[in-house]
Amino acid sequence: MGRLIMKRYAKTPIKIDKSGMRVYSTTYYPRIRINDGDKFIYTKEGDRLDLLAHKSYNDSTLWWILATANGIRGRVALRPGEILRIPSDVTSIVEKFNKINEGS
Repeated sequence: MGRLIMKRYAKTPIKIDKSGMRVYSTTYYPRIRINDGDKFIYTKEGDRLDLLAHKSYNDSTLWWILATANGIRGRVALRPGEILRIPSDVTSIVEKFNKINEGS
């Protein structure tokens, strides 16, 4: 797979709030359906979403795909023994992400 380099907030507009602070608009994530090519792994000690994204996709910035597909919020570190789905159709997922965040 070629390198996709996906900066999560690259297409997210920046707004100015009432106090004059710069803030990001809401970032929307596509629904990631199970695909026949998806892999399932058991996590081990030291596994993190960014490290597994690098190992799986050769791009650690795609960690959010693993988080979204597995309903993980607020953490990148994984507990040993968790079952983690690694989606296979990354190009399609990134295209959907870009499309739903174009006009946000």
